[in-house]
Amino acid sequence: MIPTAPSGTPTPSPTPTVTPTPTPISSGGADFHTLVPCRIVDTRGANGPTGGPALTSGSVRDFPVAGTCGVPATAKAVSANLIAVSPTAEGYLTVFPAGSPIPSASTINFRAGIVRANNAILGLGTAGRVSVFCGIPSGSTNFVLDVSGYFE
Repeated sequence: MIPTAPSGTPTPSPTPTVTPTPTPISSGGADFHTLVPCRIVDTRGANGPTGGPALTSGSVRDFPVAGTCGVPATAKAVSANLIAVSPTAEGYLTVFPAGSPIPSASTINFRAGIVRANNAILGLGTAGRVSVFCGIPSGSTNFVLDVSGYFE
């Protein structure tokens, strides 16, 4: 008897969606709550307040964080991952609480033509927003900002 190949195409089994359960961790009066990682900003897209255009040399833009992606209005800071995507020159991005002066320390340094990421705890400023400053002499960079938790 000659074996025959199975007919039909195998279909993958669906994986159940993970439901986030806030996990408070208390440290010095601040509670940390985990979230399913969520995209707050992606300047590669052209639409919306969290989309493009790329951040240009010496510019600052503000982005809402509280009230987005499960981050409540009561959040004081977020655990975030900042990713610089295809910068046109060497430089840095600085993320800081909106309404505050630009700090002298950078959040992430980068070189032209690369993708580089950095994890950080970001304080939230005016109206639960963060500001991003682009410190390059000329040109621009896109970036992505994801959150994975918040502090109250």
